[in-house]
Amino acid sequence: MSEFDVVIIGGGPGGYQAAIRGAQLGMRVACVEDRPRLGGTCLNVGCIPSKALLESSERYLEARTAFGKHGIAFSDLTLDLPKLLAHKDGVVDELGRGIDFLFGKHKITRLLGHGRLDGPGRIVVRGESGAEQHIAARHIVIATGSTPSMVPGVQIDEERVVSSTGALSLPKIPQHLVVIGGGYIGLELGSVWHRLGSKVTVVEYLDRITPGLDTEMATQLFKILSKSGFGFMLSTKVNGVRHEAETLQVDIAAVNAGPAPLEPLSCDAVLVSVGRRPCTDGLALDTVNLKTDAKGFIPVDLKTFATESPGVYAIGDVIGGAMLAHKASEEGIALMEMLAGEKPHVNYNAIPSVIYTAPEVASVGQTEEALKSAGTPYKAGRFPFGASARAKAKAHTAGLVKVLAHATTDEILGVHIIGPEAGSLIHEAVVAMEFKASSEDIARCCHAHPTLPEALREAALDVEKRALHI
Repeated sequence: MSEFDVVIIGGGPGGYQAAIRGAQLGMRVACVEDRPRLGGTCLNVGCIPSKALLESSERYLEARTAFGKHGIAFSDLTLDLPKLLAHKDGVVDELGRGIDFLFGKHKITRLLGHGRLDGPGRIVVRGESGAEQHIAARHIVIATGSTPSMVPGVQIDEERVVSSTGALSLPKIPQHLVVIGGGYIGLELGSVWHRLGSKVTVVEYLDRITPGLDTEMATQLFKILSKSGFGFMLSTKVNGVRHEAETLQVDIAAVNAGPAPLEPLSCDAVLVSVGRRPCTDGLALDTVNLKTDAKGFIPVDLKTFATESPGVYAIGDVIGGAMLAHKASEEGIALMEMLAGEKPHVNYNAIPSVIYTAPEVASVGQTEEALKSAGTPYKAGRFPFGASARAKAKAHTAGLVKVLAHATTDEILGVHIIGPEAGSLIHEAVVAMEFKASSEDIARCCHAHPTLPEALREAALDVEKRALHI
């Protein structure tokens, strides 16, 4: 039986980065993953391929609708969908081979197959052929991530009724795509196909999109996407999807209007995007006396990531919290450093989130609603991109920056951005919050002109109502 210091079940962003960090710290590490390519959902069918498609589709839309503002004109503009999809696949393949290189560089043992627990300190890896390999470890880390949630009455076939996985590789552009769920995954993938020519209708059970996002930002995003041509049906539930010849019929009803159905939506593709659930199937948790909670997550001590079973740890989507690749990575790295005797920590209040629509939406820290609910005294500063010189030059002026600071101490409590390159701009706020900066700290830092980050400085100035350009 092979023995290791650490065996990690799951090769996604949390698992593979934990493996690399453990190896850097001198541990003998093995990583069990049942996909041929490491990187987990994020690299294979999530973050990376979706962002490749978003990048390509946004360039196409810009060329088709916006370059004229800059005096650039096209004739006979065409779209090569197979080539666009091939670019996405190439990006994924190249990054996957990069992880393989890093595993080799750090002498990490890669075990291909499904891993399950087999009692304290033991793991069984079942390969594709059915052969089983038994290994032992001082520490076991569960990093198995999550999988798409289902909607009762809707059967996913990954051809016409797809999850986020199937939506990455539709063989043709749908005439009408119905997206079930108004969260960030549905809006991002809906954006891809909308830019390429699809009519997109988003059906959302709640009375708003992007639950959990600061309400002001969500309202702004709703208005911008609606203006771009997105259709929204809020406070609406889906009762089922029926196949009728060449079309799909989506049966819907108003949430608060009793059982009476609404007119079905006729379309040729449906994307089911109603969140994700932890992936614990087949882990044999009972062999180490572990149970999941009511929502299927593995309970852990968030300071140490230890489960109730000695020597067994869990990180990432499978333990709940924000289901973000970089959150899982931070947890995996911190855990390895703890096992090596170091004293890291994960500041969950300084983990950013980004929605890669156009414009992007990025947030870190508390929302305005959360501060109100907690009774925390705060001040808010805002600055619109419409007043940004660089945003005007780029012809991308929709959106704003909002800075929330404590009313007494001025410590930054949250920053929310909707606008051009928001996903990059948010990181100045992340660093500021990690070091407990005040809004005045950002306001007094010199920002190059003309740049988009000036908008963050102006919003910080506006906390004390001394913004210069509004």
